[in-house]
Amino acid sequence: MPRVVSLFLPSWSTDRLRRKLGDVSPPPDKPLVLVGRQGNRRLVTAADRAALEFGLRIGMPATQAQALVKGLAVMDAEPEADTEALERLALWALRRYAPIVAVDPPDGLVIDTTGADHLHGGEKVMLADMVERLGEAGITARAAVADSWGAAHAVARYVRQSVGVVAVNASRDAVLPLPVAALRLPDAIVSGLRVLGFGTVGELLKQPRAPLTLRFGPELGRRLDQASGRLAEPIEPVRPADVLEVKRTFGEPIGAAETIARYVGKLVQSLCAELETKGLGARRLDLLLCRVDNRMEAIRVGTALPVRDVKRLTRLLCDKIETVDPGFGIELMRLSVALAEPLIPRQTISSLVEQPDAEISDLIDILGNRVGEERLYRFAPVASDVPERSFRRVAPAAMETGDAWPDHWPRPARLFAVPERIEAIALLPDHPPASFTWRGIRRRVKRADGPERVFGEWWKRDVELAAVRDYFQVEDESGERFWLYRAGDGEDAATGSHRWFLHGIFG
Repeated sequence: MPRVVSLFLPSWSTDRLRRKLGDVSPPPDKPLVLVGRQGNRRLVTAADRAALEFGLRIGMPATQAQALVKGLAVMDAEPEADTEALERLALWALRRYAPIVAVDPPDGLVIDTTGADHLHGGEKVMLADMVERLGEAGITARAAVADSWGAAHAVARYVRQSVGVVAVNASRDAVLPLPVAALRLPDAIVSGLRVLGFGTVGELLKQPRAPLTLRFGPELGRRLDQASGRLAEPIEPVRPADVLEVKRTFGEPIGAAETIARYVGKLVQSLCAELETKGLGARRLDLLLCRVDNRMEAIRVGTALPVRDVKRLTRLLCDKIETVDPGFGIELMRLSVALAEPLIPRQTISSLVEQPDAEISDLIDILGNRVGEERLYRFAPVASDVPERSFRRVAPAAMETGDAWPDHWPRPARLFAVPERIEAIALLPDHPPASFTWRGIRRRVKRADGPERVFGEWWKRDVELAAVRDYFQVEDESGERFWLYRAGDGEDAATGSHRWFLHGIFG
């Protein structure tokens, strides 16, 4: 089942202009409108949220808007610049999220994420990531995913949520309560439907199709079918101008998995030859398969390090062939490099001198493309004495920073994200607990080592100026080893609450 994301940018023109102007742009709380000419009239073509809250609207005369809002910021519209920036944003989404991305003018993108959402932690996480990243860049966004472009477009624009996930096969139910304007119809048809008393998509779907088609033409029925998921809508993806790409056209459509795999190998061989001439390795490959019914299937694979090994890349792509629905046949295959990096040849190491390092990047690539790149990581040390700040997640094949793990005191293999409160019996100030109760089970301490005193990082927060933790390694009668700490030095109440916590488990 196809899954399509509609990314809606409600104030794209004004957000883009504020980013362009930078420090000299109007303050965020000051209403801003953009004005363009329509004949001899100067009309408002875009307005930010603050301006809309003052009652301004798109299409009203600029002089009227200035009369209604005192101190209104008025600037000239730049429709060509808006379109160019939207195309650049589409290329960003293409490299980051999915191989099929198209511009949905004037204020959005459409992304076919079929089979790609698991690489980003699922659909809801992926949409939230889109909205959050754009928000950090000063661009307001809403995103929705559904089985069809029409349903996702309608939900993103007419459901007041930053993220909307329409369940599989639920597109029709999702659009029923939405206004008829959500169908992407011309203004004249929308006005005509309102005159007839139609307010929602659900009211239209209950009516016989023939009278509506006779009065408004075939476009109304087509948009209804697209919004309800009954009719597929082709997405023509944007392509970077400098993309490395090879393609194969078939006189007779193909559909068997073995045939697709054979031609994938040929395309990979041709692409790797081009990569070699440029001294590059692929980090992300997109395989687009154009079906005879004008639909497109896509496969995206990524690698931890730059690669141009034919067998390795072919295997990664062929592992995904089972997700492809060839329909009535595939007439065009296109393989492109979405992300490439310089590939430096590795020097061959003689086994007489030293043993080569184990090569695990191939395993990383296989696992990453099956479960998602975001779910694979390793821990790298961070210069901090506070345990929960002494590490960070990095990519499995990330370069070493040179930082070393602390070795003066052992650390548990399992560290809790949030220390758990325990009840402990101990002599203050420096004795380990004689027993403690964790999750309703009382444990008697047989052996203990400590304390290891950890001070707060006063340069980060004032509240940590006097904060202290005393850590103990303890072993209970069953041989289980725990990492406990007391908040405070055992004497001064200003250093902590003197409560006990379990922070990790050894082994």
